Amino acid sequence: MRPHSQDPPPSRSRRSEADGRLARVWSSRAEWGALWAGRVVALLGLVSLISAIYPPARRRLSLIVEVVPSVAPAIAAGATAAAGLLLIGLSAGLRRRKRRAWQVAVGVTAAIAALHVLKGLDIEEAGLAAGVLVLLLATRQAFTGAPDPRNSRHIAVVLVVGLMTATVAGAGVMLLALDQASGSPGPLTVLQQVWMGLIGVSGPVHFASAEVTDRVDSTLLLLGATVAGLTLSAALRPAGGPRRRSAEESERLRLLIAEHGHEDSLAYFSLRDDKSVLFSPTGKAAVAFRVVSGVSLASGDPLGDDEAWPGAITAWLDQARAYAWVPAVLGASERGALAYHRSGLDELELGDEAVVDVGEFTLQGRAMRGVRQAVGRLEHGGFRVLIDRQGDMDAGELAGLADLADDWRDGPVERGFSMALGRFGDPRDPDVLVVRCIDQDEEIQGILTLVPWGPGGRSLDLMRRSPEAENGVVELMVTSVLARAAELGLTRISLNFAVFRAVFEKGGRLGAGPVLRLWHRILLLASRFWQIESLYRANAKYRPSWEPRFLCFERARDLPRIGAAALEAESFLRRPRWLPRASRSTT
Repeated sequence: MRPHSQDPPPSRSRRSEADGRLARVWSSRAEWGALWAGRVVALLGLVSLISAIYPPARRRLSLIVEVVPSVAPAIAAGATAAAGLLLIGLSAGLRRRKRRAWQVAVGVTAAIAALHVLKGLDIEEAGLAAGVLVLLLATRQAFTGAPDPRNSRHIAVVLVVGLMTATVAGAGVMLLALDQASGSPGPLTVLQQVWMGLIGVSGPVHFASAEVTDRVDSTLLLLGATVAGLTLSAALRPAGGPRRRSAEESERLRLLIAEHGHEDSLAYFSLRDDKSVLFSPTGKAAVAFRVVSGVSLASGDPLGDDEAWPGAITAWLDQARAYAWVPAVLGASERGALAYHRSGLDELELGDEAVVDVGEFTLQGRAMRGVRQAVGRLEHGGFRVLIDRQGDMDAGELAGLADLADDWRDGPVERGFSMALGRFGDPRDPDVLVVRCIDQDEEIQGILTLVPWGPGGRSLDLMRRSPEAENGVVELMVTSVLARAAELGLTRISLNFAVFRAVFEKGGRLGAGPVLRLWHRILLLASRFWQIESLYRANAKYRPSWEPRFLCFERARDLPRIGAAALEAESFLRRPRWLPRASRSTT
């Protein structure tokens, strides 16, 4: 069994649970308010779009043109259609509680109420817009998703470059139509026509026919709408992930791992370069995480003193809620999941981690016959295993091993997030164990790396074998480490994580229920692409103890989004190159 620190005092636990329940109640109310506001805004956008397309009542139109210029209703109708489309687009940001989306929606809703009156005295639609405006103002506290302050520069660049591009393109349109213009407009007049046309206003240039006038005006308005859309998109772009860890933060993280890293086999993986970190107010605990597709994805348990965990978890949750990120934890232990639960998250058993107790492992017995035969065959064939501390190895040798590991990798990218370090041979990790399998011709056939897990443990990081290697190379490396455990000072080794292990173990048995059998078949189908079952079988052959790992989340309806973010973080899913990088722009 792994060592467990004493739980916090009962009074503190009760306060944490009460705070968690209060946070869940407030979050639920805010979520529902934002959800319904987004739906109603989308409905208003759709109604406005239909109303703008539908011809106005002649009697009402005649009344309005007595007060405003005759061209005003037509311009208002076009603006109403554009505003309706904009509201439909803003509804997604509102449902995610984006503050800037709320600000823009309030302005557009107020404007659209006036536009409905101006385009044909459509009092009914204007009344609906007024009601939606009241709803938005009443639910303003639900929209807490702060914009990224780094977006301001991006917005300015998009606006300036967009206007310059639209001006050049609009000038080109004007030059093509100048031969049909009345008189000889000069350059300043042409620019005035372009700039006024970008906002849908008729300029000083007159053309010989209405057809040319409509073509030029519609083209300029389309250019202006494109610039407005791009600028709005930049303004509504969600906050990207936080900055990378500083050197000082990494050093503080290493100190926490050195003191408390024995409590969680995933602790060392918090040092991945793509993870940020938030510390508790006392600095005695921390949560390591990465923002992926709008999900603030933590991995493993909080680090440090478990009595300071609530402070670190609260800091992480507060940041996620401030930017309207979805908080989630991938691979928490039972102890860590309890701490997250007390802070307001729910939990779902995700699978099991295979942990081999060195003192209990043996190759003897019927259950180990397959492993024993594979290992014996290779040993008789002249294969041997070398185990070294990474800090004691030559840099040139490490570089050669890194090249081999890249060549043998299954896929174009390095996979892993919660249980992978992602940097083979880095001098920052001198205590990593490097295991190599060498054949009778002195050629390397397999590589394993194991990161520290407290003073007597190791956690599997990298596992690669040559595509031409004989069967049993991985088994030989693992059993060699176990055989030399006393020499290496090891008492336990954490192997791979088996997702939904219980389903594979029980789903194929007689008496399994229909739901379990269906779930088993689905996972077998998924295993054709992601090797889920093969990882379970590869771990099970060493007869490990199984330690449950949990997925922690705030709301069940976020699970599909969290699942997609987790697959992206683990590099099982990849975004197309034309989409923004998940770590910088989240959707």
